[in-house]
Amino acid sequence: MTLKQEIVGNAMQMAVVNLHPGQTVYCEAGKFLFKTTNVTMETRLSGPSGSGGQQQGGSGGGMGGLLRQAMGTAMQVGQRMLAGESLAFQYFTAQGGEGTVGFAGVLPGEMRALELDGTRAWFAEKDAFVAAESTVDFGIAFAGGRTGMSGGEGFVLEKFTGHGTVIIAGAGNFIDLNPADFGGRIEVDTGCVVAFEEGIEYGVQRVGGLNRQGLMNAVFGGEGLSLATLEGNGRVILQSLTIESLANALKKAQGGDKQGPTGGLFSTHAG
Repeated sequence: MTLKQEIVGNAMQMAVVNLHPGQTVYCEAGKFLFKTTNVTMETRLSGPSGSGGQQQGGSGGGMGGLLRQAMGTAMQVGQRMLAGESLAFQYFTAQGGEGTVGFAGVLPGEMRALELDGTRAWFAEKDAFVAAESTVDFGIAFAGGRTGMSGGEGFVLEKFTGHGTVIIAGAGNFIDLNPADFGGRIEVDTGCVVAFEEGIEYGVQRVGGLNRQGLMNAVFGGEGLSLATLEGNGRVILQSLTIESLANALKKAQGGDKQGPTGGLFSTHAG
């Protein structure tokens, strides 16, 4: 059963989802906006997955099934703790008729509904996930310690598999690219990556060396010492605004940025 949803709004979009009787969607805690009275809400410590997120009875019967379910839930909660994410999911189910529930991201920007047909997984930056059908499995995909230490945002990715709709959100506007259209590889600010299809290889590379130009890029260019690399043939979704850029703009507007691009190296203070 296809999820009926509509993304509305401009600068700060939201997703309005219409549920058929018995149909369920789940979201990360903090992304829920409103619901009709016939939609029930339940908070759980795990999302749908083959190991821990199924309904009762989905992991086998008896004590063994309950134990496997508990172990799967504990593993998923542990992964989310390591990722610095919310520990809970909220589930919404329509009872006795059609119901409506609304969701939104946490930053001004676009939202997108991704349709999974079971052939390719989607990977999303850890703050991008908003909501999904209960037929979509949720998991944590660590990109690797070396990548994470180098690229920050690239360390933790959320993985979505199965069939159904996943709703994601980003900051600013979305940009859709396929690395295959640009020679098979693109290089991106690490904070601009929102989501990409399975088959795209994600990595992090150093911007130049520890030489004069490399230091100029890091200090004055605002890019740090690393860029994300995306290779292969598949869909990539980028965002035009990074969380760091938004935070710096707000800080500057409030008069809190007195240092400039050199980090206070040449700043002066009134006596």
